[in-house]
Amino acid sequence: MKVCVVSRIDLKEPIENAQSLGWMLLDSGHEVVYEDSVASELGYEGVSLSSPDFSADLVVVLGGDGSVLRVVRMLARQIPVVGVNQGRVGFLTDLEREHACAVLSNLTLPLAVEPRMRLSIEQDGKLLGSALNEAVVVTSRPAKMLQFATFVNGSKVGEFRADGLIIGTPTGSTAYAMSAGGPIVDPLIEAFVLVPLAPYMLSSRPYLISSQSEIEVRLVSSKPAQLVLDGQMQIDLGEEATLVVRKSLEPALFLNVGRSFFEKVEQKLRLL
Repeated sequence: MKVCVVSRIDLKEPIENAQSLGWMLLDSGHEVVYEDSVASELGYEGVSLSSPDFSADLVVVLGGDGSVLRVVRMLARQIPVVGVNQGRVGFLTDLEREHACAVLSNLTLPLAVEPRMRLSIEQDGKLLGSALNEAVVVTSRPAKMLQFATFVNGSKVGEFRADGLIIGTPTGSTAYAMSAGGPIVDPLIEAFVLVPLAPYMLSSRPYLISSQSEIEVRLVSSKPAQLVLDGQMQIDLGEEATLVVRKSLEPALFLNVGRSFFEKVEQKLRLL
């Protein structure tokens, strides 16, 4: 099996762990390659995840949730990913450091994989990007509110003023959307989560909407706004923009290591 190892490069420990993990995988009979930035730190020749020629059976990511989100975004095509927690909460990282070697050394093909819904965002028919966790529309000017009108399959849902709007996935329901008052959603349920950020009216509540729907978000205030995808990619929208949100045709793929979603909620969120 061919395994690509990715890690944070801003800290010494993840890089050292990437080296040790690579050696262990080689000893277990797997082919190992390193992502470009990691390979550069270790003195190897690396591979680019965004290259159309990149291929592997599994990508192992040493880091936190941000590292996993970055890898999913970088991949030219989605292949199975598993995270080894080197961060704090690490909700997207299914393996803790002390268990990673035992699990990964015994992997065989075909891998058990869990698809995770992503969303895609368009403006004026142009694809702006995709997100695994959430797309957030916020003002470009601090302390200013935006006015939104939202539509589902052409039907108006409501119009409200707020600091911003989160359009999240079930995977992202335990991230920014949860901290803003949204529900925790089982990732086996494919749906959009719409959560206003600090809405002016108490009647502006979160919505859970079918993933088969098309969501339209209109900015009806003349204030500049930004779109932020997974907390990593920022796009200036200008004023009075209209966005269309759909379920992405290509889901993210996560290695299923046998941990239930509710076990992770209990261990990583409720006990913080």
